[in-house]
Amino acid sequence: MLGKLLVIGFGPGSFDHMTNRAQTAIQESDCIIGYKTYVDLIQDLLSDQEIISTGMSEEVSRAQAAVRLAEEGKTVAVISSGDAGVYGMAGLVYEVLIEKGWTEATGVSVEVIPGVSASNSCASLLGAPIMHDSCTISLSDHLTPWELIEKRIKAAAQADFVISLYNPKSGRRTRQIQEAQRILLEYRSPKTPVGLVKSAYREREHIVITDLENMLNYDIGMLTTVVIGNSSTVLYDNKMITPRGYQRKYTLHTTEQRLKPHERLRHENEPWALHQGKNDLDLAKDQTAATAVETIVPKKTSLELAQEALSKVKGTSNQLLEKKTVNNPVVSIFELAVSTGVANKQFTPKQMMTLAEVVGDDGTMEYTPHHQIHLRIPTATPEVITEKLKSVGFILEPLGDVFQLKACDFCEGEKKDSIPYAEELHQKLSGLELPKELKVGFNGCGMACYGAVNDDIGIIFRKGKFDLFLGAKTVGRTAHAGQPVAEGIQPDQIVELIEKIICEYKEKGHPNERLFKYFKRVGSIQGYTYKDMTPKIEIEPAPCGD
Repeated sequence: MLGKLLVIGFGPGSFDHMTNRAQTAIQESDCIIGYKTYVDLIQDLLSDQEIISTGMSEEVSRAQAAVRLAEEGKTVAVISSGDAGVYGMAGLVYEVLIEKGWTEATGVSVEVIPGVSASNSCASLLGAPIMHDSCTISLSDHLTPWELIEKRIKAAAQADFVISLYNPKSGRRTRQIQEAQRILLEYRSPKTPVGLVKSAYREREHIVITDLENMLNYDIGMLTTVVIGNSSTVLYDNKMITPRGYQRKYTLHTTEQRLKPHERLRHENEPWALHQGKNDLDLAKDQTAATAVETIVPKKTSLELAQEALSKVKGTSNQLLEKKTVNNPVVSIFELAVSTGVANKQFTPKQMMTLAEVVGDDGTMEYTPHHQIHLRIPTATPEVITEKLKSVGFILEPLGDVFQLKACDFCEGEKKDSIPYAEELHQKLSGLELPKELKVGFNGCGMACYGAVNDDIGIIFRKGKFDLFLGAKTVGRTAHAGQPVAEGIQPDQIVELIEKIICEYKEKGHPNERLFKYFKRVGSIQGYTYKDMTPKIEIEPAPCGD
């Protein structure tokens, strides 16, 4: 018999704000699956259920495990804070089911149990900020392209929505909230009320009410929801209130209203509506007149309308660009990595002087263990910076979820036979966008002193041939070296083989899925079979999670 999937949103985390159905669903489940922090929040509701808790970025594996257990006949609770259908697990569970060909008639039973979303719980602590039209936008660009997020922020700002920003900032994502503020300030007053709510209805609840201009002066993290008012939102006695518009038609300071109930829906008393306050007869006359004009004035073709619109847009864009360039040049943070080469690890004085020049007083540079320097430079002209860096012999690479080659110094070039292969790999694949950042470690001799076996892909040149290691796990309590999958690979085969492995991972890897997780999930890469390298030892759970 098939089991059941209960996808539960348990609200902000306190039992007082958890629905009765959410509590009973947790108690009737055989298995509980969720992010470790969420499991801890419902600990008092658990009895003898099987618990499967994982760290961040393990959503896909949690959904897959839940479906598998339900297909075995178990009742499985997949838990999310807030509402399971708002940035929660509900959608992902359905996606995994669809991939398996699930139908409601023949597959496991699915029940999505709603909860109080973060937007609603945080709004209740701030006053009544989302009384009128509002939207939610996640600033996390791990799964959604930033270009699309940027468009959504602009559209919401232009349309005067009250905006709730989810996932505003993390230890690694710090620029997104700054960019969001910059966009919003183009359309809204700097004094627009803003509420910052961290851990709503939990032990560490923290609330700040500020304004759009000063909101970045306060602590904002992954547990913070940022609520930004619209043009009518007011701040009264430390409460954010967004009027719905009753003052247009009603008097709020008197018991007797200006309009009687039967008068309140008349057109003439709603001049702001679609009908513009006109009665049905006037509207019919307007329609007749418009129809008559249409018959007299020949309609423009689609091509003519498109050309006219394009010319107007170009003219407006040019005017705005000229105005912005003269009065307020766009300055963003330009991030990149520079190195002196794959084999060469020595910096020249001229290179160091150029670095100091381009970084200036406002930028930062950070030296990494991989013989790279990461630069973060505020600039409106990144092309000028790249030209200066290239002119002194630097190799430039992007930051983020890309291919990176880290090679040893080949003992100052004495063991140089493998250098051409390392340089060819770097030339072909450096900076390639991947599901998650990936490091290839390249060692020029069998000593492997530069630690290639501890990288996602390890390549070691030994006795004129190459040994290959795949899927090291570099951090966490279960960290391990890469799995040795091949030895004695001919030099003329190594570059093509690595290209095939990288291309397979790029095509089939899930977003944010590291290579070792992909290797474990699929079981084989380019004919190399996965073996569990996790150390078999008993370790007490770490307080900070996996």
